[in-house]
Amino acid sequence: MPTRAIVLLAFTLLAGCSLISIDLAPRIHPLEEHTVEGTKGPKILLTDVSGFLSEEGPSPVLVVGSSTPRVPLLVRFREELKKAAEDSGIRAVVIRINSPGGTVTASDIMFNELDTFKRTARVPVVAVMMDVAASGGYYVALAADTIVAHPTSVTGSIGVIMVTMNAEGLMQKLGLTASAIKSGERKDMGSPFRALADEERKIFQSVIDGLYGQFVAKVVATRKIPLETARTIADGRVYTAQQALELKLIDRIGYMDDAIAIARRAIGADEARVVVYRRPREYRATYYARADAPANGLDAAMAQLSTAVGAGPRLLYLWWP
Repeated sequence: MPTRAIVLLAFTLLAGCSLISIDLAPRIHPLEEHTVEGTKGPKILLTDVSGFLSEEGPSPVLVVGSSTPRVPLLVRFREELKKAAEDSGIRAVVIRINSPGGTVTASDIMFNELDTFKRTARVPVVAVMMDVAASGGYYVALAADTIVAHPTSVTGSIGVIMVTMNAEGLMQKLGLTASAIKSGERKDMGSPFRALADEERKIFQSVIDGLYGQFVAKVVATRKIPLETARTIADGRVYTAQQALELKLIDRIGYMDDAIAIARRAIGADEARVVVYRRPREYRATYYARADAPANGLDAAMAQLSTAVGAGPRLLYLWWP
């Protein structure tokens, strides 16, 4: 009897003629604590916020060449903060931000998660800006007690943008038409298949103005900047680290070791251990290694943005030049 037939017969006998289900999905292991810097003293947790901020995110997927599945950003962020809140040994948190922002909701959720953690766990939080911490990335940083920017960081872009598409002209060239059966005149406002009416533009603008006001209010409350000054600063432009410091959008310019030193001083410790949470087989040897680092981060961000635009109008706290 051929080998293949023997194997099939064996499976049938073992299964008792029942259906065999083999789960090949990657297993997501719990986070484990690992020390990346220091040998003694209280613990300072280092966590990351990077890439396009989205409340959706893909389901955990296994990357070819890696045995560790990626976990959506919001899921990992809350998981790390929850684990830190349950550990009395965590005395401070340093959050490293490298993001141009993302959706309004994701940015606000991450701000709220960090702010809630800071108040309930009663530990100081230091935000460190890397290449970019703009728009939604800056929004998240506002929840920290201290904001440090690298000398080469770009930040700001305070404001809201709605990205939509008008394919009406293309449809006409292709001889295609689209129709919508709707319950109200404005039900399909923002549709890519027709031009935006003036009244509809005003409606969208009112929503954007409301979300912009929420962003500015966060700046006023956390950075102690007068409202009129904040509105002047928050015209969508980006700033260098030095400009941001002069405008009081950040607290100081420095590097990772400066941020760690600020955290140590905040807890009154001469020495401390910098720890990270990672899953088994993730490599994080120093505090410059990133958690769940996605390959081709820019491509991934653009892919998510394209999906957002394709799905219809999306309100974003995003620097998108």
